[in-house]
Amino acid sequence: MTFELHTFDKLYKTYRQGFIRFARSYVRDDDVAEDFVTDSMIYFWENRCSLSDETSPPAYILTIIKTRCLNYLEHLQTRSDVSEALRKHAEWELSTRIASLKACDPEELFSSEILEIVTETLRRLPAKTREIFLLSREDNLSCKEIASRMKISDKGVEFHISKALKSLRIALKDYLSCFIFFFSF
Repeated sequence: MTFELHTFDKLYKTYRQGFIRFARSYVRDDDVAEDFVTDSMIYFWENRCSLSDETSPPAYILTIIKTRCLNYLEHLQTRSDVSEALRKHAEWELSTRIASLKACDPEELFSSEILEIVTETLRRLPAKTREIFLLSREDNLSCKEIASRMKISDKGVEFHISKALKSLRIALKDYLSCFIFFFSF
């Protein structure tokens, strides 16, 4: 297609504003619409020699503008979709953290940790000391009752209970202020 500069100038003056209105009606941005029209007209000018004589320049340019607008809008849609997905993910994460925190029972966490320490400490005690301590704390037997059952003196029972309490105090030093009442003798 042979196309002279004065013909292109006439095409530019005749269709430019209509092309801009067309692009702006889709992209909703004056600067972007003008850029698309200018780029499309330059593309037409640079490729005019490779076009057939049957090609309608205004239709060809409008097709380029349409393609650019479509690509632009699809890009905006993709960005919007990604932003929405990120927002939903952040909202889900926040909800999960809130639910997790609401479900968190510090007493349960605290008591299970302490129970584990107590169990391990008692496990490491000599068998006789552990048995005497458990008779005192779990079975609520008095020193006299334990002494009678174990066939040892009251002082022997007190020694073993004191030994167990000392081991527990050391193991639970970080928690002692909360549970001093539990282990007092």
